[in-house]
Amino acid sequence: MFSGVKVFSATRARDRDELGANVTRWLKANSDLDVIDRVVVQSSDNEFHCLSVVIFYEVRARAEQARAAG
Repeated sequence: MFSGVKVFSATRARDRDELGANVTRWLKANSDLDVIDRVVVQSSDNEFHCLSVVIFYEVRARAEQARAAG
């Protein structure tokens, strides 16, 4: 179970190169979240290549309350 989803997506080559750093910065800035799952997807056509990182998370305080309740 998760309480939120964050999607990072990039189409331009420079943005794709920086995608990992962007994800890392967001994770550090949101250290109150527990990552439940992640999915990396690449799609393309004849001209464009898109890379997406999807993070499924739960707010840590909420997860701790659920564990304590049962």
